[in-house]
Amino acid sequence: MAGALAQDELLVASGDVTATSAVIWVRGAQPGAVAVEIAPETAPADNATRRVSLSVSAADDLTGKTLVSELSPATRYRYRVSQDGASAAGEFVTAPDPTEPARVRFIWSGDLGGGGFCRPVNGGYTIFPAMRRYPADFFLFVGDTAYADVPCDRPDTVPGANFRASTLPQFRARHLYNRRDAGLQALLRGLSVYAIWDDHEVRNDFAGTTHPLMPVGRQAFLDYWPIASPAEEPGRLYRRFRWGRLLELFILDTRQYRSDNALPDGPGKTMLGAAQRRWLVDGVTSSTATWKVVVSSVTLGMATGRPERRDGWSAANILGFPQDGAGFATERDAILRAFRTRAVRNLIFVAADVHHAELIRHHPHLDWSFHEFIAGPLSATTGIPRPLDISLNSRSLFARGSVFNFGEVSVDAGSLTVRLVDDAGAVMFTHTIGPE
Repeated sequence: MAGALAQDELLVASGDVTATSAVIWVRGAQPGAVAVEIAPETAPADNATRRVSLSVSAADDLTGKTLVSELSPATRYRYRVSQDGASAAGEFVTAPDPTEPARVRFIWSGDLGGGGFCRPVNGGYTIFPAMRRYPADFFLFVGDTAYADVPCDRPDTVPGANFRASTLPQFRARHLYNRRDAGLQALLRGLSVYAIWDDHEVRNDFAGTTHPLMPVGRQAFLDYWPIASPAEEPGRLYRRFRWGRLLELFILDTRQYRSDNALPDGPGKTMLGAAQRRWLVDGVTSSTATWKVVVSSVTLGMATGRPERRDGWSAANILGFPQDGAGFATERDAILRAFRTRAVRNLIFVAADVHHAELIRHHPHLDWSFHEFIAGPLSATTGIPRPLDISLNSRSLFARGSVFNFGEVSVDAGSLTVRLVDDAGAVMFTHTIGPE
């Protein structure tokens, strides 16, 4: 079947890359040992090859991952995974040393397989071949990596996902369905990924503190992505990564710790939880990187969700005006106030979720502003731009709906350039910002 991988083919990916380490992920062809070999692209001899082994089992849906450490900064590595005659290869580049002003380029998007826009029978997801034409150091997959709560029921899609997941095997099956797309696998073999979830990995607009399926949805997500959670907190998804002197990423978990959306907004309502909020504020305000990029699966500057259960940060109504009792604006504004009072400059929020592409400059205070970059969907029901939250004094630099899309960010010593690109690979808009 076009666009599909053989059922017994090894699947691989790399992720959570630092200057000296990377996670190698695999889904085996069968239970048993899996061998991993990794070496620098320019390795002069076999003694430069690192060899590790891991075991996969049916209990883990044949998935496994290993953290490879003691790598060299700013180095391209190639790896090969093999099991009983089957093999798959991939590559990634490690981050530069934090003192190096090295150029960094990444792509980002979210929302894959929503609204029944699942893997097309003819050719697979159309956007991934276009993304492969934009060389990057890594891919930020900003939420809704699978729509476990929306059946794939269109007749022109690859069968196997026409159900709403409610058990761990079903949640895993929805992730596997997307990962078997040939275009996505080719993308993940060519560069590393930082993945974070949003709501559809469990249920639309869910809060992890109240939804009973959160633990199994989280387990399936961790099983299917190369994420290096700390041993002392194996379910933790928020994390940070430094890419040389120019860039630091702060990836937020906006689901696991959030208060229920229906609660009235105020000081006691949280999207991040106390520990993650402290981690974010302290990390961003102390970062020495030129550009601080905060990855939030939900947007800051526009209304999402039902009026009485706003799902994003904003409390605005559909016209952009503040609405009492909704959203998570109290926490959002407290975080932004901390960034402003501690003189954080060159701050970018990267998001997906709203199913349209947009670049926004928020200017909530006369002496302080920041940008929000939004991309997506990769393949899902498309949305249209909506009024922005007037409390952030926002200006849309570009917005376009009704198209599958992704974004590209390129950072060098003198500027940051962002491009929004459609699923045919055509650049829709380009914007360049100089560092303050």
